[in-house]
Amino acid sequence: MGNYLIVGGSSGIGSSICESLAEEGHNVYATFNSREKTSDRINFQKFNVLEDGKLDLPETLDGVVYCPGSIKLKPFQRLKKEDFLEDYQLQHIGAVNVIQQALPALKKSGEASVVVFSTVAVNRGFNFHSLVASSKGALEGLTKSLAAEFAPKIRFNAIAPSLTDTPLASSLLSSDDKRDANAKRHPMKRIGTPQDMASLATFLLGKSSSWITGQVIQVDGGITSINS
Repeated sequence: MGNYLIVGGSSGIGSSICESLAEEGHNVYATFNSREKTSDRINFQKFNVLEDGKLDLPETLDGVVYCPGSIKLKPFQRLKKEDFLEDYQLQHIGAVNVIQQALPALKKSGEASVVVFSTVAVNRGFNFHSLVASSKGALEGLTKSLAAEFAPKIRFNAIAPSLTDTPLASSLLSSDDKRDANAKRHPMKRIGTPQDMASLATFLLGKSSSWITGQVIQVDGGITSINS
């Protein structure tokens, strides 16, 4: 039984990861920002990744998952410098803040694992994705750098989903026509689910993946590597 911190664990992918870990009998510590949540099995705390607050952490952590993100799709010429800075703060600096706070507890584990979330838009160019692809690309670089720096005691990996059925993507899936069109873009002909991402995240946190570090793993219905 381990201790795991899920930042952004109140909804979507983060919530599914919390439930998967709790089902396995682990001690789960999770944060929420605007979507307040309580649970008999999960230790929730309010935490804003854009502020300088301190996390309430156990003495030892076996894993951390950073889930916060945004999807702001706009033509490049309509974006301002402030948009890029704001997105970078949430997607990248927020992860830096959490990992730095968690490091002492992660080091005490001796075999800890950190998982962050990127996007397929880093690896494959899409229209109007310059904002999210830029910040998540930085997060992928951070993942590989930290994997090198902290091996063999702490592993770092990133999951790069394609479109997933979460509140974050609700505007892209707001009608049956949109759902059908987006599903058809993927070789597997469906939209990703939070459980698709949670199953891989749970695996990467556990001992069964102890020889996997510094990787960016596409969970994308085949859209990155298959031309259907």
